[in-house]
Amino acid sequence: MAKRIKHPDKSLPALGIRQPWAELIMRGSKTIELRSSQTKIRGPIYIYASKNLAKTPHAIQAAEDMEIETETLPTGVLIGTVEIVDSFPATEEHVDASGVPAALLKGKFGWKLANPRRIKSPLVPEYLPYGVWFYPYLRKQTGTRQKQ
Repeated sequence: MAKRIKHPDKSLPALGIRQPWAELIMRGSKTIELRSSQTKIRGPIYIYASKNLAKTPHAIQAAEDMEIETETLPTGVLIGTVEIVDSFPATEEHVDASGVPAALLKGKFGWKLANPRRIKSPLVPEYLPYGVWFYPYLRKQTGTRQKQ
């Protein structure tokens, strides 16, 4: 059984993801997040639904396929947690799990996601994103690089 997290958990980092991708992660249909680098982070993280919507054709298609009205999705808030369980070079076999066409996988890394848990009421972070990773409830020193 997964450990129950009390929110807000000030120790958890957050990852900003545009809608509808963040919603698809919470629904468990997007299980691989694509990034330009690998990550050493494992375990639970917050999913921050970015303020801007994804406007790419494949994002729009993914929302339509799941009958999601993107205009109604929460943005600018923490919507849940998910666990990062692996990181690896992306290949064509990751098309469905990432929701991205094979042509866009070249040179990317897949972050395997598991156990999405929606927060009952979205949380507004005290500190907004300042990079790939951010801590929504802790002020980190500027000028230092966080481990990925």
